[in-house]
Amino acid sequence: MKTMFIDEKIKYTGEQLAPHWIYKNFNIMGNAVVAFTGECEVNLNHMVDIEDVINNEPIYSRNMLSIIEENFNSSLIEMVYKQRLLVTITKELIEKNYPSVKIRRNGDDLYIEDKKLSVSIATKSVTSALIHFGLNIDAVNAPVKAADLSKDIGIKDIKKFAENLLKTYKEEVEDINLASSKVRGVI
Repeated sequence: MKTMFIDEKIKYTGEQLAPHWIYKNFNIMGNAVVAFTGECEVNLNHMVDIEDVINNEPIYSRNMLSIIEENFNSSLIEMVYKQRLLVTITKELIEKNYPSVKIRRNGDDLYIEDKKLSVSIATKSVTSALIHFGLNIDAVNAPVKAADLSKDIGIKDIKKFAENLLKTYKEEVEDINLASSKVRGVI
């Protein structure tokens, strides 16, 4: 799995959650995870989460750390497992580096008290499975009560945090793949 932090600001609209978006835009072929920052505004017409559409809950963040993964070897259920793994690793990294911050995970969402820190979805395309995981950097004007990496946690270097998260996630996924290849089948 290849990873990359993209230095340019990108507004996440939901259109990026599409097959080969990473390859077409960053020339990274195959299974990959990229991270970038920028405004996030997902209107209902680009919303993948049907529950959010039914509840008329668009997504907005003035500045968000977005992580997109595309995997060509996974089913939707496997991608949901990977999504939960990514969310859990994020929680662990924050708690390890900012021990005074108490993060609560509820499924694929992270909270600080009753304020939502993240958005996340896993989906399937014609050729691949995809994840978008977003963490608020600046939660001002969010449509829900929201927390953010900057003020609520105190993360100053978002790029460094993102690169550490990508590295940790990649190592965990590669270790899982290795663990699955070292066992003998039973009869």
